[in-house]
Amino acid sequence: MPTTVTFLGHGSFLIETAGTHVLIDPFLTDNPVASTTAEDVPAEVIILTHGHGDHVGDAVAIANRTGALVIANFEITQWLQGQGVENTHPMHIGGAHAFDWGVVKLTIAQHGSMLPDGANGGNPCGVVLTLDDGTIYHAADTGLFYDMKLIGEQGIDLAIVPIGDNFTMGPEDAIRAVNLIAPVRVIPDHYDTWPLIAQDGQAWAERVRSETSSEPLVLQPGQSCSLGAG
Repeated sequence: MPTTVTFLGHGSFLIETAGTHVLIDPFLTDNPVASTTAEDVPAEVIILTHGHGDHVGDAVAIANRTGALVIANFEITQWLQGQGVENTHPMHIGGAHAFDWGVVKLTIAQHGSMLPDGANGGNPCGVVLTLDDGTIYHAADTGLFYDMKLIGEQGIDLAIVPIGDNFTMGPEDAIRAVNLIAPVRVIPDHYDTWPLIAQDGQAWAERVRSETSSEPLVLQPGQSCSLGAG
């Protein structure tokens, strides 16, 4: 079966690939636009891009409920172990690791990473997933940076980029990011969760069509796409 990507709201995504549910940044309980709950979402793997509460979210509760492997930078995995999460895999920026469902590589991201209790969350990350049927780049919370061009040179089938502004790239810089990454398709995220980061996703998509070589895909929370098709 093809890889399925489901937008759960804000920066949270559920990727089903090779029979594995990979949950990225599961911020659900306090997320006003979340399409599912921490009690219901499936997960064999959780990936955390950085330490902020709207990304770590329900990771501890979900990991304890499901026994999921949690992949994150070293500092976050150390913190998770202090929260009672034993099944972790520490990584860091530039490193890759092959799991039985795909390859995970962490990239730089221009942001912060302090954990909800003020602990050190290490450096923020983006993540590249190399799967049997394509490659996904989740830029996570970030500002624009020119090394996105290097990430794109790997050949990205689907990119996920923030457009909300204020805390991350806004629409203008996100267009520049798409041109640097040059993915086949791109999904906007990290917008419309709260008024402070409200944006017109459809208007941004029209700009992507006219100003880049990529095809935009605007998902509402709960909507899905296949990695290789719309």
